[in-house]
Parts: sequence; structure tokens; C-alpha cells
Amino acid sequence: MYELAIILLIGIDQLIKNWALNELKYKGVITVIENVFNLTYVENRGAAFGLFQNNQIIFIVVALLASIAGIYVLHSNKINSKICKFSIVLIIAGAFGNLIDRVRLDFVVDYFDFVFIWNYVFNLADCFIVVGTILLCLCVVLNEDDTKKA
Repeated sequence: MYELAIILLIGIDQLIKNWALNELKYKGVITVIENVFNLTYVENRGAAFGLFQNNQIIFIVVALLASIAGIYVLHSNKINSKICKFSIVLIIAGAFGNLIDRVRLDFVVDYFDFVFIWNYVFNLADCFIVVGTILLCLCVVLNEDDTKKA
């Protein structure tokens, strides 16, 4: 069940990245909301916000280890909360979505560009990781029963 959700989320991420590689790459930028939000093609060879450029092997190993640990936790009886399990599904899907890019392309395809907030461009897999991490932190902080079992 969890694997199906993970595969579905990875599939959506990869479909969008495929579109970005085949269409957006040649357009560069598509303005969606003037001075607020663009779709901007970026080849990110680093981590979040372009940090730690050209360290692909480290990112690959971390993504694999996080995914293996996440799958283990999902199938153990250590967490009962559906929200906590969903957060882990999101984190795994995001990590694997970016892992596929790193292995296949040697960079991660980014495209969401909120120009009014910052200069960083990101992708759907990054959103999965961030939302999953926030939800998991909330689970840890707000639900002591699940965290004691983990």
C-alpha cells in the first residue's frame, strides 16, 4: 500500500520533470504570475537551495539510506498514526524523485520559482520532502505515544 503511494508520487514528480526537460528547458522561463511566480528551468547539482554543489555521491547515499529507513519504519509497527506514516511516504517519494534525477541526469531538475520570496528554484519532490518533514516533526512534538514506540 505504502509503496503504491510512493510510486504514484514519484511518477507525478517525474512526469513534471520530464515536461521541464523537454519543454521548459528550451523556453527558460514561463511567467505564471508577474513578479510572483515563474516556471524556471534549473539544473541543480547541489542540495536544497543549490548548496553543496557537485557532491552527487553523498546525496545518492543519503537518499538511499533515508528511503530504506523510511520503508522499514512504515512496515514496522512502531508508528500507528496515519499522518506520521503519510509524512514518511512523502519524504521517501521526494528523496527518490530527486535520486532518480541524480542517477539519470547527474543533476536535479528544478522549476518552481517564487520570485517575490527568494532566488531559489525547487521542484515537487522538494515540496514532498519539506511537507513530509514538517508533518513528521509535528507528529513527534504533538503525539508522544507514537514517538515512544518508534
